[in-house]
Amino acid sequence: MRYPLALGAVAAIVAVLVAGCGSSSNTTSTKAASAATSAPAQTTPTATSAAGTGVVVVSKHDKQGVILAAGPKKLTVYMYEGDKGSSSSCTGECASVWPPVTSAGAATTGGSAVAADLGTTTRPDGTKQVTYKGHPLYFYAKDGDSGDAYGQGIKSFGASWYVITPSGNKVDNS
Repeated sequence: MRYPLALGAVAAIVAVLVAGCGSSSNTTSTKAASAATSAPAQTTPTATSAAGTGVVVVSKHDKQGVILAAGPKKLTVYMYEGDKGSSSSCTGECASVWPPVTSAGAATTGGSAVAADLGTTTRPDGTKQVTYKGHPLYFYAKDGDSGDAYGQGIKSFGASWYVITPSGNKVDNS
């Protein structure tokens, strides 16, 4: 019979296709929704790098002034006023909209970001979230490139979100 051979070939092809469908360690599929609106699912880069390497936090010039960014795309990073000290209180759906800046190794700095101001905090899932001047750092799911700062000043998940300067201060233009 030819059926066992055909089934074996189909199984081998399916195994190869499934093996090629893994996710990259540099992206996380997230749902870009806010407390008021929802948007379609997006792929948002995280700052997590390969094991043993750390994310780079840099300064960049923006319409808000000189602010911090992270990762290979130099995406804007934000602080959340709902955090208590250096502990993150953004989990679950909040972390889908505001992905934490995480790092597999020691984070480093560039530009006018200060290395001594970097730190980490352990999230409930065990990952290390990068902090700056004690503020846990986050990306915003709707930001797609280095020129975006769509999360600036948004009130979401019970508190406001702001870009942060190299001095560790929030930028509040309200």
